[in-house]
Amino acid sequence: MLIYIVRDLFAVFRYLPYGLIVGIFAAILLGAWNDRRKGGGKKAFSTAAVTCFVMYAAIILCITFLSRESGSGQKLDLKLFSTWGINDRNNAYVVENILLFVPFGFIAPWAFKSFMKPHICIFAGFMTSLAIELMQLITSRGFFQIDDIITNTLGMIIGYIFFMFVYGCVFVIKSLRRRFFS
Repeated sequence: MLIYIVRDLFAVFRYLPYGLIVGIFAAILLGAWNDRRKGGGKKAFSTAAVTCFVMYAAIILCITFLSRESGSGQKLDLKLFSTWGINDRNNAYVVENILLFVPFGFIAPWAFKSFMKPHICIFAGFMTSLAIELMQLITSRGFFQIDDIITNTLGMIIGYIFFMFVYGCVFVIKSLRRRFFS
């Protein structure tokens, strides 16, 4: 199973140039938009964080939708946990679906303050996964599987927990630095 996961993770790197191209354009547009906001007296947002989110979204779109041929699947699988336990390849798919959305849970609350609330972030991750699955079903570019929605959402929750841990550590370090070094 680990061999499949490692091989598939390395295969994802071929989509990195698309994410970088989209990210460069996003950074330019977001930077200009941020300058305009600051000029209007509004608070600036993190251009780096939003750019990372846009890059991640572009890569996810390539992986889950654009990289698949039209007509590659017209399957609807509503059975819970139907993927797990069949063979190592399918087990790897389950783990990969979890890993696919870990960055969502980390980047989204960094980029968008409203996603700092767990229920909003979880709902957004769930809806994003549902939208991907529906797009795959409608266009026959993959399979609609309940397992994918559950595992993607689980991955997003893991990423969110990791983000909150890092965010909490940064907050503590800043507080200690202000207290002892100011």
